[in-house]
Amino acid sequence: MSAQNLIDCLMQQAEQSPQTALFTAGLRTVSFAEMNRQTNQLANALKSLGVGPQDRVALLSKSQIDSALLIFACMKIGAVGMPINWRFSVDEVRFVLEDSDAHVLIIDTEFLDRIDARSTSSGLRIFTTDGADPEHQRLDSWLAAFSDQLPATTLEAHRAAIHIYSSGTTGQPKGVVLTHKSLLSACQVTTEAWGLEPHSVLGHVVPIFHIAGLLILLFPVYMGCRCVAFRDFKPASFLAALSNQSISHVLLVPAMINFLLAEPADTDLDFSQLKLIAYGGSPITEPVLQAAMQRFNCDFSQIYGLTEVAGVVTNLTPEDHRKAAGLLRSGGRPLPRTELRIVDPVTLTELEDGQVGEVWIRSDRNFHEYWQKPEATQEVYPEGRDALGGWFRSGDAGYLLNGYLFLSDRIKDMIISGAENIYPAELENTLMKHPAIADGAIIGVPDPVWGESVKACVVLRPGTTLSEDELINFMREQVAHFKCPKSVEFLTSLPRTESGKLLKRQLRAPYWAGQERAIN
Repeated sequence: MSAQNLIDCLMQQAEQSPQTALFTAGLRTVSFAEMNRQTNQLANALKSLGVGPQDRVALLSKSQIDSALLIFACMKIGAVGMPINWRFSVDEVRFVLEDSDAHVLIIDTEFLDRIDARSTSSGLRIFTTDGADPEHQRLDSWLAAFSDQLPATTLEAHRAAIHIYSSGTTGQPKGVVLTHKSLLSACQVTTEAWGLEPHSVLGHVVPIFHIAGLLILLFPVYMGCRCVAFRDFKPASFLAALSNQSISHVLLVPAMINFLLAEPADTDLDFSQLKLIAYGGSPITEPVLQAAMQRFNCDFSQIYGLTEVAGVVTNLTPEDHRKAAGLLRSGGRPLPRTELRIVDPVTLTELEDGQVGEVWIRSDRNFHEYWQKPEATQEVYPEGRDALGGWFRSGDAGYLLNGYLFLSDRIKDMIISGAENIYPAELENTLMKHPAIADGAIIGVPDPVWGESVKACVVLRPGTTLSEDELINFMREQVAHFKCPKSVEFLTSLPRTESGKLLKRQLRAPYWAGQERAIN
């Protein structure tokens, strides 16, 4: 496709395949022609409110179709779509709206309780996607009054297209600004890596406020294929949908794969049309991955990425998954137009193959800036920007070996015990091999002699028992003794985000309270 941006893609698909279904969500289906027409209407409606180039328009919704409407309507007038995490508190939502200076909010009625008087005091205009709310007009009835002709505008590849806020687990949410060029490149390299074709059917079950969920909205428009969207992830019904809705490709986070595997096997379910399960977003253990490969009998592809690199950096291909078990712990090789370096996080010198350091990334997908945070932007681009995107400090620890990236942990999660660097992810992979453990994490806690010592936090499977000594001995049989847990805490659950990422800061907090030095 010769498109210069995603609006070109949408318009070309609407012209070539106008009646082809683009999105299906429950009983609602929208064709390419309908999406093109309705986004024209919404773009003109937003213009009538004074929304112009680079203005932010906020979205607080689970609806993939309404989200796509807003994102593409914003692109058509050069404005910037801004999906907000619907798990944010009232204070966090208010901060995001104020920080971005958004003057329009599209929202599901179930989230209206996240908006208080202070959020609307600056004249915020609110439209709902559903229901009947006496104070706010519905989106569909509002846009119906406007022209369905494309508004005149000029899109520039280097201008902002999407604005996504972090989860805010370590302070105020931070806005990541991605350009039209970044998003188009992400569509190009990922759809090729996954083997998406116009007849493919893409399943969408990841929240839209995550870069992964956002990309899944864009891929069908870029490729011209259909997307079956799910408002919520319900394991049993999702398995049934994989069987009866001809879904060929789907992206899942590891926590979702765990939930699917926990469902009883059903011989009536047919996954023969399922070609590929892509996964990423958080670490996956080898036992879980092996079980999933056996259960679904399809190709698997791991994507490593960050919001700051439009979600995609490396890919562990289906062929890699079949080559050798050792590769299953790798994040894969760099995608096209992507370069990696491993750098000592203290001295900033480049390290050799096999040495663990911070992963630095240069690609044409690198983010433009942290919104209104020039110092933070400069910190992660220590060498500045260049024509190839600039070298971005990911904050992830890992090493390169034979062209493959192996991730160790977040740099901030590294445990330093007696001057030895210990990366929890390595130990967690071993921890999860114990048959009695359902979930587990490794953290560093204060130690008066070693500075930090290793602690395991585990959740046992129902009906099993395991003592602290038994687990420590199990670990000592498989990894170097200096890395092994010195203590174990048994919990009923581990704190995680909606995408399944472990909130280690919450696990560590009780142990570091009152300490002169606390790690985050």
